[in-house]
Amino acid sequence: MRYAVYYAPRPDDPLHAFARRWLRPEPDDVIARNIDDATRRHITAEPRRYGVHGTLKPPFALAQGCSEAMLTDAISAFAASRRSFLLPPLGLARIGRFLALVPRRPCGRLRALADDCVRAFDAFRAPPAAAELERRRAGGLTARQDALLVEWGYPYVLDEFRFHLTLTGSLAPDELRIVETALRDLVEPMCRGPRLVSDLCLFVEPAPGEDFRLLRRFPLRPA
Repeated sequence: MRYAVYYAPRPDDPLHAFARRWLRPEPDDVIARNIDDATRRHITAEPRRYGVHGTLKPPFALAQGCSEAMLTDAISAFAASRRSFLLPPLGLARIGRFLALVPRRPCGRLRALADDCVRAFDAFRAPPAAAELERRRAGGLTARQDALLVEWGYPYVLDEFRFHLTLTGSLAPDELRIVETALRDLVEPMCRGPRLVSDLCLFVEPAPGEDFRLLRRFPLRPA
């Protein structure tokens, strides 16, 4: 079982409904031009496991002596000490060969929240297994990313952090162009304004390879 702390759009956010429809295609549900059901199921297979989210504390197994109740108590207290804030408007971007929504401009409050989550909940994280370290390194890491992997269990935190909401897996160049055009038309109308970050979301992966699911939302203090 693994846990993660994410930002996730609230159920009343149009992005929430879109993401559920995009990531979990129903037969004959034509949501995007030039992308058939089979293609959409294929290109969303990896992000489907996690749901639409922005990572604040990457997935981790609980350290020995820690329990889910202890973790939820810590997140609840942490959230109660932080204020809600506005996330800048999102925009569609390429990150390597996949597509994601990213803030259109830097957000210091978001960066500080992510950094604090990484540090505050690290006492609950079991060290990664050797196989996990090897898998991460096989993808190619800089010296700094490798140092972060060793210290925090994940290479893309702190100064290597880039907040994003993943919408596709890795795409071939031709796929990338087609899907980017289709997605841009779909997401831009719902991403023109800022979003209120008003809670932290604890997600759980019940068993290896199973989908992550939302366990609980922890409200931040009103802005």
